[in-house]
Amino acid sequence: MDTFINFFKGLFKFIYSKMFLVQLVLGIAMLVILSYIALQWLESTTNHNQHIVVPSLSKSTLDEVSKILEAKQLRYEVQDSANFNPDFPKYSVVEQNPVAGSEVKENRKIYVTLNPSGYRKIEVPDVIQRTRRQAQPKLIALGFKIGEITYLPNIAKDMVLELRHKGKRLKPGTKLMKTSTIDLVLGDGERATINLSN
Repeated sequence: MDTFINFFKGLFKFIYSKMFLVQLVLGIAMLVILSYIALQWLESTTNHNQHIVVPSLSKSTLDEVSKILEAKQLRYEVQDSANFNPDFPKYSVVEQNPVAGSEVKENRKIYVTLNPSGYRKIEVPDVIQRTRRQAQPKLIALGFKIGEITYLPNIAKDMVLELRHKGKRLKPGTKLMKTSTIDLVLGDGERATINLSN
């Protein structure tokens, strides 16, 4: 029991001694200094409060994108091409992520989507022997434009007899550029007359 009491007396004596107070102050000072150094290091390595405003890359070529982003200390990666947009030059940026005006850290990767060189080719569907009412919406839904409508003598009124493109007859399955114009040749509903006289 005396040993226990002596231990606590010695401990209290040490705690209230000058030596302990000096060591405590030194310990706290070292902790503060180390914390400050750690925070400064974190700020410098994470570019704390250093933001770069993402520039607009819309309609820029890849060469232009590279120069613009390099000057801003940013990187880029090309994503899959979008559907052709006639309002943008071929192979220019149509979309970017993050968008222009966003604030990012240095060395951030900007994802860009390029405009392809033109519309993709689409297979002409088989709408022969279908009514105009059936064929026209199907062609338009695929991205084709309906051009000239002409008629031939045929008992089936408004039945599609032929498809033509630039004056040439089209076979179903032929591939045409999206937005191509297709002319329709329809039946006029009149029975064709055959001259049997010699």
